[in-house]
Amino acid sequence: MYYRKIVSRSAFSLMEIMVVIVIIGLLAGVVTVNVRNYLIKAKQNAARQEIATIVGALNTFYTSYSRYPNHDEGLRVLVQASEKFPEPIIDGKLTDPWSRPYQYISPGRMGPFEVICYGADGREGGEGADADISSDHLKE
Repeated sequence: MYYRKIVSRSAFSLMEIMVVIVIIGLLAGVVTVNVRNYLIKAKQNAARQEIATIVGALNTFYTSYSRYPNHDEGLRVLVQASEKFPEPIIDGKLTDPWSRPYQYISPGRMGPFEVICYGADGREGGEGADADISSDHLKE
């Protein structure tokens, strides 16, 4: 009689493991690129929302004091208590989604003031993720 020995495999070969790792790496790269774009858009939308809130607070300040804060006072007057506002007009810090302070210019380029977020790069100008977000753009 002829006996045939059956050999069973108990592990994966190195080549099989490497192919699986390469496929997982490619999928992770595609997901990372797509998710990054959504995160950038989410931060830009959050900055627009926060600037709109700051503009509303500046208008509230104007109705009480018949003026907007000057450049030296800046936005910090909105987070401090005063004689007309025992509680701050805005609670919290005035930092953008990239953890940098919003810029306040008085007078602004197109109005009595301008609130600016310089985007991901933190510098004036730029496009895409680095684009500036301004209170002037909210009016458009």
